[in-house]
Amino acid sequence: MKRLSLPVSPADAGERLDRFIAARGGISRGEARRALEAGGVFVDGKRCKIAARGVHPGQQIVVNLEEGGRDARAVAALDRSRLLYADDDLVAVDKPAGVPAQPTLTTDLGTLPELVAALLGGPVTIVHRLDRETSGVTVLARTKAAAAALSEAFRVGGPEKTYLALCARPPAPPEGRIDAPLGKDAARAGLRRVDPRGDAAATRYRTLRAGPLAALVEASPETGRTHQIRVHLAHLGAPLLGDARYGGPRRIGEVAIPRVMLHARRLELAHPITGAAMTFEAPVPEDFATAEKALLP
Repeated sequence: MKRLSLPVSPADAGERLDRFIAARGGISRGEARRALEAGGVFVDGKRCKIAARGVHPGQQIVVNLEEGGRDARAVAALDRSRLLYADDDLVAVDKPAGVPAQPTLTTDLGTLPELVAALLGGPVTIVHRLDRETSGVTVLARTKAAAAALSEAFRVGGPEKTYLALCARPPAPPEGRIDAPLGKDAARAGLRRVDPRGDAAATRYRTLRAGPLAALVEASPETGRTHQIRVHLAHLGAPLLGDARYGGPRRIGEVAIPRVMLHARRLELAHPITGAAMTFEAPVPEDFATAEKALLP
């Protein structure tokens, strides 16, 4: 069991959260406490780490025992070939799929800043986050001044980001701009949905190739909302392959899809200190290219 959904009944009123999870979830109290400490427990959609918190009738407790359905484990060291650029202020890397940009629901180990710091021999600060399963270009700062400048640039939408997405079908229409606000999905912790009351979000996109089994789509987000490309393309009828949480298939015939098929192909921005125009590109990874070749021969 990787995820538990536990409603609180009147008989549970006042029970400690860790004891409630253990009793109703059929797991040990130690497992319940580990899930709490890892940040994998949500009470009515809000994360809670307080084991002694009392539960109340009508609450919905969601417990994530494994991150994304996978065992939490340390990530291998970052290969130097992943380093796209580095100077005294800025570093750009080609993030492998599976590496978290920040601590996840189940582990604080193997994050991208830690791996880049180990590679360069000095601390770095993440300023541009990719989802764990997304591969491709991301940048980190090596100084406080660079971190502040980059954070502000991403906040106002200065950098130009270009992604490749392998979708179940082409979006409708096949090319255009979707302007659809995004908000939290109250029914599914950690996910987003199109919501007129949500945060403004816009994405430009165009279909590059399409066939009966898949479509290759280029997407350029104008804003930086969580899961933006994934939700927007799914909203247009084109869920990403491997993205089961937003309706994407994990298998097409004999072709298994190993992850969410999203790759950050290119990033254009101004250097945080000098202002010089910079462009970084990450090659299409093997798993993405293999799926594309099999489904769009």
